[in-house]
Amino acid sequence: MSDPYTPDTPHTLHTPDTPHTLHTPDSPPTPDTPHTPYASRTAVHEQATDGFGTVRVLPLDPESDAAVIHRWVNEDRAAFWGMNDLTERQVAETYAHLDTLTTHHAYLVVRDGEPVALLQTYEPEADRVSECYDVRPGDIGVHLLLAPAGPGGTRSGWTALLVAAIAGYVLLGLDRRRVVVDPDVRNEKAVARFLKLGFTAGPVVVLPEIDLPDADVYLPEKKAQLAFLDREVLFPA
Repeated sequence: MSDPYTPDTPHTLHTPDTPHTLHTPDSPPTPDTPHTPYASRTAVHEQATDGFGTVRVLPLDPESDAAVIHRWVNEDRAAFWGMNDLTERQVAETYAHLDTLTTHHAYLVVRDGEPVALLQTYEPEADRVSECYDVRPGDIGVHLLLAPAGPGGTRSGWTALLVAAIAGYVLLGLDRRRVVVDPDVRNEKAVARFLKLGFTAGPVVVLPEIDLPDADVYLPEKKAQLAFLDREVLFPA
C-alpha cells in the first residue's frame, strides 16, 4: 500500500461483483449509524475488529467524496500523492476518469462511519510499474492515503489494525497472492512503515514518465522503492 501518511501519484481500483465480508470471531459487524452519509452505501468489504471498530470499504463516489479527498490531498503531508495543487473540481474529475478504467479503481475506507483512508488498487501489468519488475500472477498494486489524525492524535497500533482490515479485502476478498507498493524513495517514513508492517523491500527503480495529453494524464518520472507483501505473511494457510 502506498505511503500511509504521504502517498504517491494516484491510480485506482477493482470492485468485485459481490461484497466480501470478513469478521473477527465474537465481533459481529456494526453498521454505520443512520445519520452518517455513508450508511446507505454498499460496501465491497466489511470487517469488525474487537476494540477497533468496523471498517467498510466503499467504492469511491467522485462527486460525493471529492470534498473529503481534496482536503486530504492538499495537506503538506500528502505532497507525494501529487495532487496538492488541484481544486476540488479537478479532484472529482480525476477520480471520475479513473472510474472509467477497468484496471484501476478507488475506494473510500470508513471506520465506524468516519472516513479514514483513500484506497487505490491497480493491475500491475496495466501500469508503468510493470516496466520495472517481473509481474507475477496474483499480484495487485496498492496506494493508500490515511486521513489526518483526529483531535486525540495518533494511537499506537491504529495503522496496523486499519491496514490489516484493508489487506483482508485486497488479498482475501480479491483473492490475490501479493501486494506491490512503489513509494517515492524520498518518502522515508512510508518506506519504513511498509517494512514494519511486514513488506519485503525490493529494488529501487525509476518509473518512467507518462504523458497522455488526449487523456489529460501526466505522471512525472519517479524513483521508487518497490516493496512486496505476500498473502501468507498476514494470512498463513
